[in-house]
Amino acid sequence: MAQLGEYPRARELLRRAVHGFGAHEELARARCVVAEAEVALAMRDFAGPPRSLTSASDTLDAHGDRANALQARLIALRRLLLIGRLDEAAVALARLDARGSPPSLAVVAELAAAELALRSLRIGPARDALTRAHEAADRARVPALLAEVAEARAALDRPAARRLFPGGELALRLDEVAELLNSGALVLDACRRGLRSGSKWLPLARRPVLFVLARALAEAWPGDVDRQALIACAFRTRRPDESHRARLRVEMGRLRALAAALARIEATERGFVLKPRRARDVVVLAPPIDGDQASLVALLSDGAAWSTSALALALGTSQRTVQRALVALEADGRVRSIGKARARRWLSPPLTGFTTILLLPATLPLG
Repeated sequence: MAQLGEYPRARELLRRAVHGFGAHEELARARCVVAEAEVALAMRDFAGPPRSLTSASDTLDAHGDRANALQARLIALRRLLLIGRLDEAAVALARLDARGSPPSLAVVAELAAAELALRSLRIGPARDALTRAHEAADRARVPALLAEVAEARAALDRPAARRLFPGGELALRLDEVAELLNSGALVLDACRRGLRSGSKWLPLARRPVLFVLARALAEAWPGDVDRQALIACAFRTRRPDESHRARLRVEMGRLRALAAALARIEATERGFVLKPRRARDVVVLAPPIDGDQASLVALLSDGAAWSTSALALALGTSQRTVQRALVALEADGRVRSIGKARARRWLSPPLTGFTTILLLPATLPLG
């Protein structure tokens, strides 16, 4: 039923099976828990307690069912990757032992390792993991796994971001983005919404006004930005009054304090100017697609049907915020919904021609 896409029915059958097995049949019950967790992952349902999956994997290990125990740990790892818990995923991956496992599980393990490396912009380790995944997929002889590995390898050659210039833009692959971030320049990263210089990272994703101001200053560098232009882009008004000018001074003071280790923000006769402390250049790194909801669209473009609660968990925001964004995207024809009420799910057409890896949410700072 799950392979046919009938996920709710599959979960119902598995839950009935769990209740059907007696207390002395803990191995069979554990296998059902793992199977249901995989169906939940396909449904993008993250409400289930991770402890039950951990308990199931321990039970499977105790009974010598190493393959299903590994499967349980891989499901937990993939869940962490989907919701952007990269630091926890790195710990889970380090504890994973896939030696001697069936080729199909080895593929999944290497794909998870490759995704974690790519999300952290460690291109060398990602290529090595994808090579091992391809070798394991050849041994497994499963067409779907071979296709998944091929798609992951193709992401390395697709544009992942754009470097903006005063007169245009340049598309960058993931390896070129990694090289740019390690170049010593002060980078305004509009993909992950923050400022980066060397190993220092200032996240601004939860401070949208400060991010807009920082981006405006970075795009104008080495020149300054007029106060009225800053008010217009940050506060979305073309008729500023004294209250807007006062608010601009307050927000600039906050940005100046937060970014003090990376750059100075100085007042000029007409506005403000950004002056990096140690970096020679200021670079603006933009997403491959425009729009305030790029991360939301990137999550939906994986082909799975997401609930608003799962999207809110992955993005680290409220369901109300996600619902408002989805309504706006639906009005533009960029997403569509299926089902009603609590069973409502959201989908988006796949995004082709570039990779959205840098747009996926992550709690682990770059580097």
